[in-house]
Amino acid sequence: MTTIKVMDENLANKIAAGEVIERTMNVVKELVENSIDAKSHEIKIELIDSGIKQIKITDDGIGMTREDAEVAFLRHATSKLKNLDDLFHVQSLGFRGEALPSIAAVSKVVLKTSTGDVGTLLTIDGGKIIDCINSDSKQGTSITVTNLFYNTPVRLKYMKNPYVELATITEYLHKMALSYPNIKFYFTNNGKVLLNTTGDGDLLKVIYNIYNVDVAKKMIEVDIEDNDYHVYGYIGYPELARSNRSHLTILVNGRLIRNMELNRLITDCYHTYIPKDKYPVVILNIEVDPILIDVNIHPTKMDIKFSKMTELKEFLSKIITEKLEHLTLIPSVVSDDIVSNNLENNISEDTFKKDYISNSYEQEDVSPIVKSYEDIKLDFEVNDTPVNYHEEKENRIKKMYPVGLVHGTYIIAQNDDGMFIIDQHAAAERINYEKCLKAILNKEAKIMELLVPIEIELPMQDFIIIKEHIDLLKQLQFEIEEFGSKGFLIRKHPNWLAKGREKEAILKIIDIICVEHTFDYEKFVDHTAATMACKMSVKANDYLSLKDMEYLLDTLRKCDNPFTCPHGRPTIIVYSKYQLEKLFKRAMN
Repeated sequence: MTTIKVMDENLANKIAAGEVIERTMNVVKELVENSIDAKSHEIKIELIDSGIKQIKITDDGIGMTREDAEVAFLRHATSKLKNLDDLFHVQSLGFRGEALPSIAAVSKVVLKTSTGDVGTLLTIDGGKIIDCINSDSKQGTSITVTNLFYNTPVRLKYMKNPYVELATITEYLHKMALSYPNIKFYFTNNGKVLLNTTGDGDLLKVIYNIYNVDVAKKMIEVDIEDNDYHVYGYIGYPELARSNRSHLTILVNGRLIRNMELNRLITDCYHTYIPKDKYPVVILNIEVDPILIDVNIHPTKMDIKFSKMTELKEFLSKIITEKLEHLTLIPSVVSDDIVSNNLENNISEDTFKKDYISNSYEQEDVSPIVKSYEDIKLDFEVNDTPVNYHEEKENRIKKMYPVGLVHGTYIIAQNDDGMFIIDQHAAAERINYEKCLKAILNKEAKIMELLVPIEIELPMQDFIIIKEHIDLLKQLQFEIEEFGSKGFLIRKHPNWLAKGREKEAILKIIDIICVEHTFDYEKFVDHTAATMACKMSVKANDYLSLKDMEYLLDTLRKCDNPFTCPHGRPTIIVYSKYQLEKLFKRAMN
């Protein structure tokens, strides 16, 4: 007697449901994607108790005939693949033929559908068709799923609480609305409207609908293509950064994907613009020939492989970096009051220039072209006239005239645009970071030869690590040799080390190497430059003269990115003249 038997179809569907249908969001995802594939213009998602009691999806798509409706719930039944070649040219969101039978296997389903002729009403319970009758002929499809996991109690037991389920569904539908601005999404839970888009194709309007007008005003349009990829959408100003990745939306041919490599790349493009524990708001759709990608990685179809990942990463990096480099990124604030403080000037101009900022700072000219929105009104009459200008980097910020210092830390300056508050440490840190970074990368930079070598003695574990990675220090132009049982002698070092604190700086670089262990050389150099900049820069409570402040501000204006320190904190914030007048009731509107 054979012990190997063909698995019962219903049992196979329940097993498949374990991969495809893990929670209410998976049901919503699969059904919404079917509606999109059906060329719908409007999709209505109605939940009861976050979908745990009921999920109803209604669309105005092409619908199904009676025969197709019955076959659709058979395992591996699909209209989207005809042969093996189609698998390598997938353009629909669904194609595996697993979702509907998996959903039906663990719930009760009522399907109502029509192509515009006689409609069909299909009732399914636990994967078995109970009834199939004629219905009205309104074109489109409506699927109602109730009692999810009623016949798989273990899965039901581990369902997340309703608030978590609702939050997950809401996040997914937000991303789909951003993916398909030409489709109207209407989403309710227990009768309360949570999302209602217009479906008129205006992505910026969807961004406003999901976030708010302040976010929509701070989005930068992207629409660029090369031989392989067309990338379009919006990237957010750094000041919109969030504490999690959920606002980073990447789509490939309209398909929402999860790709940690691309997420990391995009976040890295915002390096020094935002703090390292923050993530940008980005919505990007990547159009590519389906032959260059593989979406058949996982039943959820959210994982994807690119055959030209290196080229894509370079293309995205160039797009985002260039957009950010051409923006003026000074946050505007409104505050209740401004507190002034007495000035103390105990650092001379010469000492300031010598110890804290290089006075031989070199800067290249650029000719940026910026396309930005001047204003986004609530009725979304958008002014999309491009602003074209050709000017030096320092002219992105008008010359600021310092008038004083608050709490020994914040420089108060002014010009015709308003009043500026500058964090003196963050500003000096940005200047020194760019100076150090360029010096480190310059292989012809000056080397300091020491009459008396610097002796470094380390704990044995650190000595072993540095010995293994000694080439890193040599790449940074240190001349270093072993000394004693667990020490090193530094005979030469680059001249960008902080004067008078050379040994301290070298020990800090050694600490970076010992902590990192494995290295991306570019990130190591960046970390080193940021660390050195912090050591070299004027600190809080180092009081500066007005000449010191003016020199600092003029030098900051010449930076590649004068708006944030290397750690992503803002260097400058502004009160516009109008904001000041409003604070003092000179302007009442």
